[in-house]
Amino acid sequence: MSTIAAPPSTVSQSPAPQRPSKLALRTWSPATASLVSGLALLAMVLLMTAGYFGAVVPLITPGDSAKTAQAILQSAPVYLAGVACIFVVILLDVLVAAAWYALFKSVNRRLSAAAAWLRITFAGLFAVATGQLVYAYTLLNEPGQALHAIESFRTIWLISLGLFGLYLILIGYLELRSAFVPKVLGVLLVISGTGYIIDALGVALVNGFTPMYGLFAIIGETSCIFWLLIKGRKLTIR
Repeated sequence: MSTIAAPPSTVSQSPAPQRPSKLALRTWSPATASLVSGLALLAMVLLMTAGYFGAVVPLITPGDSAKTAQAILQSAPVYLAGVACIFVVILLDVLVAAAWYALFKSVNRRLSAAAAWLRITFAGLFAVATGQLVYAYTLLNEPGQALHAIESFRTIWLISLGLFGLYLILIGYLELRSAFVPKVLGVLLVISGTGYIIDALGVALVNGFTPMYGLFAIIGETSCIFWLLIKGRKLTIR
């Protein structure tokens, strides 16, 4: 007896609705992007202050490689913890780049994307620079080379801040073009970015140059953090 196969069912099953992921940048609202970037920026300030300026810098004696190597050896856990903090800052840099893209894409999607890639490129260079601090730790039995690696970190970092300065100028422009960010914040970020660029060019081109203009960034970047956490997290624009 022959059997007849039953025809395939023509009833289609509709896929179950999926909840949007919090990590899907395209679904982030301006309020979410503001909150994420504000918290990340605040964490970056705390980590950089504690990790680099609080843990690494005090162990370095400019021009004295032997004393620097000895200090790092005696406080190895502190030094390595400081370097680890810097790497976390780099990861947060990428997160902020993504969050600010989500925040400003409604103003100008292409310019916002270009700015995000600039910050990510800066984060990559910052990672290369921080690798010099790790390399220095492996050279403590050769203090001269270890101090040279530490100095290379500072040089690469300061020069790469020129890219970060350009990023701030682009973001400042987007803020000036937006209808939801106070214009003064855009002006402050443009000033901050210009300061970083001047410092980067000075370090790259002038022997013995002392970077100082990037200090103006403290006002602009701190103001942005407060705005993002107080006002930005309440944005309702689409």
